[in-house]
Amino acid sequence: MVAIDLSGAAPPSEQIYQQLRGMILTGRLAPGERLPTVRQLARDLGVAPGTAARAYKQLEAESFVQTRARGGTTVIASPQSLPPDFLIAARSLHDAALRHGISLEDSIATLNGLWGSDQTAKDDTLNA
Repeated sequence: MVAIDLSGAAPPSEQIYQQLRGMILTGRLAPGERLPTVRQLARDLGVAPGTAARAYKQLEAESFVQTRARGGTTVIASPQSLPPDFLIAARSLHDAALRHGISLEDSIATLNGLWGSDQTAKDDTLNA
């Protein structure tokens, strides 16, 4: 389900959060689906339970999941679901990156660069 890179730049809790958030936004984790317990996820990933708990708390604070005593943590219907055409484009980018051997980090850097250039163009238009 989730994989983390302990030598990565992002802390493990952030990696867990980002991956689960992405799975929820893309529908890979559906509303009502139950997540592993904090202890189970921590054991599976080789991290401390507090690390997994931080990720779950952040998801809960942003209304992606809910945790109930003895009921576990489940995905809730999110008003933040993404438009289908965006998901199709994202899957296409993912597939192209895999075909060409482009890393996740380079893919993200490319998108960040595009966002940066879009913001610069907006700022230039506003200041004209």
